Amino acid sequence: MSQQIVPDEAFDFELPNVGVGPDPLSLSAVIGASDFAVLLFLRDYHCPKCKAQVGEISEHARQFNEMKTAVLPILPEPRDKAARWREKVVSEFPFPLLADAEKTVAEQYDQPTRYGPVGQLSDLLGRLPQSVVLDTRGDDVDMVFEHAGDSIDDRPTPTELIDTVEDVQESFVFDCSLVEC
Repeated sequence: MSQQIVPDEAFDFELPNVGVGPDPLSLSAVIGASDFAVLLFLRDYHCPKCKAQVGEISEHARQFNEMKTAVLPILPEPRDKAARWREKVVSEFPFPLLADAEKTVAEQYDQPTRYGPVGQLSDLLGRLPQSVVLDTRGDDVDMVFEHAGDSIDDRPTPTELIDTVEDVQESFVFDCSLVEC
């Protein structure tokens, strides 16, 4: 029986899910099924760059699956609006889509905003994209990659995210005192 690993509070969350998988979806549930998690913090319902990013990532769903990597787009919108967004973006959406209406997870992971108080009032003006890769293997969850966008266009490509996961997988070093090297 596998041990359920609970991430520390800095990483853990539970949000409504309008995509594939359980609803609500928690990071703890993802950890039980995956070696890595890619969190895509999207800007807002109207952002065409976010729709394009999720569409491009969806085209690589098989590669992420083969690497035991969960992709979790997080939209700062209420559940019903997130469901409408999902229907517009990709006809066969292969991932969860999490609704973060209160932006609690976005704040927990320090999703960047701009324009000070004005940017805090409007996601369309202030919120910038952010991508995070978590290594969920072992007893601890580790953030192994973070890309905080400087503009609405500044986001990693699917290939960059895949390469990040592959690099972390390959960096595992055997302890020769525990196994024969």
